[in-house]
Amino acid sequence: MARRKKGQAISGWINLDKPYDLTSTFAVGRIRRLFDAQKAGHAGTLDPLATGVLPIALGEATKTVPFLVDADKAYRFTIAWGRTTATYDREGETLASSDVRPAAGEVEAVLSRFIGEIDQVPPAYSAIKVDGERAYDLARAGETVELASRKIDVFDLRVADVPDADHVTLEADCGKGTYVRALVRDIAEALGACGHVSELRRTRVGGFTTQNAVTLEMLEDLSYEARQSEALLPVETALDDIPVLAVTDEDAFRLKQGRSIVLVPRQVEAVKAGLKPGSRTVSAMAGGMMVALCEMRAGRLEPSRVFNL
Repeated sequence: MARRKKGQAISGWINLDKPYDLTSTFAVGRIRRLFDAQKAGHAGTLDPLATGVLPIALGEATKTVPFLVDADKAYRFTIAWGRTTATYDREGETLASSDVRPAAGEVEAVLSRFIGEIDQVPPAYSAIKVDGERAYDLARAGETVELASRKIDVFDLRVADVPDADHVTLEADCGKGTYVRALVRDIAEALGACGHVSELRRTRVGGFTTQNAVTLEMLEDLSYEARQSEALLPVETALDDIPVLAVTDEDAFRLKQGRSIVLVPRQVEAVKAGLKPGSRTVSAMAGGMMVALCEMRAGRLEPSRVFNL
């Protein structure tokens, strides 16, 4: 006899505005307990010292996490001049110091070097695995960590504010895999200065933004009145850039059984018009509910992830 899963079969997304000094893993645990959910996960780790958008998936929404991990992101961050640290944030050990304080115009003059497809070496204090170990664990143990350069996409990078001579605030729109701390390291080096991240806030992950995010306090207040489901977003929220195809109940039944369905020519053309270059992924819906994520091949939809909603 199969063991019954603990918790409720709740599915959807929570767009959490993660607070300062909280790990992403702890945030997921808090949300899971508030909803008494059977399953939970997050899309894209956010450093404990960072705040902002941390999308958390519950139940069947966890099947869409990879799509949101790959989504574009936006950050607002402040560089504090004068000190370079081992972690490139304000809590790391000081490695070097300098009296150089770049003016806003000097910062703006070098930003174009960091826009487009660029090479970036991730910081040693990162979650990247080296021979099966997390890089930050090796770095904390005193080992020398050398990570390979990787290609990243920075779509825009701009000066947003200059609070004082010791700080400058930037905003960035970028693709997956971008490390803001490494970006700050390289900008400071280009300016002949020492600097580190003193504040970091993620303002967007795909279609999730700070404008529609909720705090833990808001969720806890709702939970006291058993209204936390009001903050739950649909499973398909993470799939805003994937074309949607409405299917019949009969076709939905076939897809849920793992069987493919045949599309008529007008459906094929409609799907092709919405596909991103190089993508075949289509979201099948029936009665306003997610049925499956599918791959379109030769006029057929083949289910790759089936949803039990």
